[in-house]
Amino acid sequence: MSQRSRRLTGAALGAMTISLLASCSLVSVPDRAAEKDDARNSTAVSAASTSLGAFLGSDEEGVRRMPDLQDWLGGTDIGVGHTYLPGDRWASIEGHPDFLRPWADWRGEDEDRLFVLNVPMMERNEEGVSDDDVRDLLQYAADGDFDHHFRRLAENLVEQGLSDTVITLGWEMNGVTYTHRCGPDPEAWKEYWNRIVAAMRSVEGEDFRFDFTPNRGRDAIGWTKCYPGDDVVDIIGMDSYDQPTGMTFDEMIEEPYGLQDQVDFADEHDKEISYPEWGLFRNGDNDEFVRRMLEWIDEHKPLYQTITDYCPHGVWQCEENPRSSRAYRSALYDLPEPAPSPARPPVPGRRENCFPLDLGESIERWFGTRRLCIRIDLLERLLGKAD
Repeated sequence: MSQRSRRLTGAALGAMTISLLASCSLVSVPDRAAEKDDARNSTAVSAASTSLGAFLGSDEEGVRRMPDLQDWLGGTDIGVGHTYLPGDRWASIEGHPDFLRPWADWRGEDEDRLFVLNVPMMERNEEGVSDDDVRDLLQYAADGDFDHHFRRLAENLVEQGLSDTVITLGWEMNGVTYTHRCGPDPEAWKEYWNRIVAAMRSVEGEDFRFDFTPNRGRDAIGWTKCYPGDDVVDIIGMDSYDQPTGMTFDEMIEEPYGLQDQVDFADEHDKEISYPEWGLFRNGDNDEFVRRMLEWIDEHKPLYQTITDYCPHGVWQCEENPRSSRAYRSALYDLPEPAPSPARPPVPGRRENCFPLDLGESIERWFGTRRLCIRIDLLERLLGKAD
């Protein structure tokens, strides 16, 4: 998180924060970097053999933002549309037509476009379900209790003209975040994956590809222990963020279950690779990570790559990463310094008339991961300062 130029301190902040939030208009403060910064990499990286995308939003907002991103990239084509089905309940995982329709319209405009859909394997997918409960659910799943939900999803995709969707199923299964994780019962998890693929491939007209995408590194379990088999996997993906703190890119390559292991595993199993999620995280505005990741992509030619473009990960919609933004734009496309993002234009006078509030990452993320402030005149009035 960027450093503030001024902070509210002392007892006044504790006494007033809630009343300020309740009674005053909160606005976002752009954190613009100075025009001069480190020199950009002068060698452009070819992207001709890798389809480019970015996660810009789950619903139709993700579709609407793509033209602005293309403009920011000098007219470069965004050939990958990437979104996630909600994992709150089974009805959402079945893919409601209203959710899919904007993506289907976008996909239908160009036969060369690629639609990537992250599909949860369990409802209540981000509700902190215990390992014991996950183990029970995986047993039910391996017995076929949930097959019909995925058959319905496949039917909805085909009906919407999305029969060739890349299905990133049960992503980051080697971690601890999601209810669809593998660790509590790897054997049942692999059987469940096989049942889902069989159910979706049973629908007439489908031409899906299934992307097996763990987190980079071991995480809770080595991801090879979750691999469900060559006949039900088409792509070996990997989500790779700039973490943990202090890890170098060379270490990301060489660590067990890291980037090199992904490439080697895919080669051994005659599969293409992908990077459905990548971006900044624990090490701030790390332009070196962005450059090295793009170089890795250029070297190994994945089927597609989609950067996660919201704070703290992104380079376009997140103004807290100006160096990485320039690195992404110039190293990948050798384009000049960009103008401010058309999606978030500067507001004249906002910085001068607005006092920043430091409310912590969780509160700021709730408001959109952008810094919050209060109008100075209202603050002075509440504090009783007329000078």
